Amino acid sequence: MLALRPTCEHCDTALLPDSRLARICSFECTFCADCVEEVLGNVCPNCGGGFAPRPVRPAMDRKGGNFLGTHPASAERKHRPVDREAHAALRRALEAIAPEDR
Repeated sequence: MLALRPTCEHCDTALLPDSRLARICSFECTFCADCVEEVLGNVCPNCGGGFAPRPVRPAMDRKGGNFLGTHPASAERKHRPVDREAHAALRRALEAIAPEDR
């Protein structure tokens, strides 16, 4: 189950469980849309993968207890600002390759 981490790993912007600005990679590294587009170039600094919008977990129980009340979002913050110089090399190597081909 997705942890729904509360903040962008780079800029520490709040990403509430219903945020449409949250982006995740396949390892659930979590960044805001601005950082993914402007800083990271759709290249995860932790794994080299691409990003997708993070799904929104239902706030209300509409079926079987599958909602935030039963499965709350994580409170664990991972604030690890990206070393832009180090990331630049990874970004150059991967940004021209589609995420599904990396």
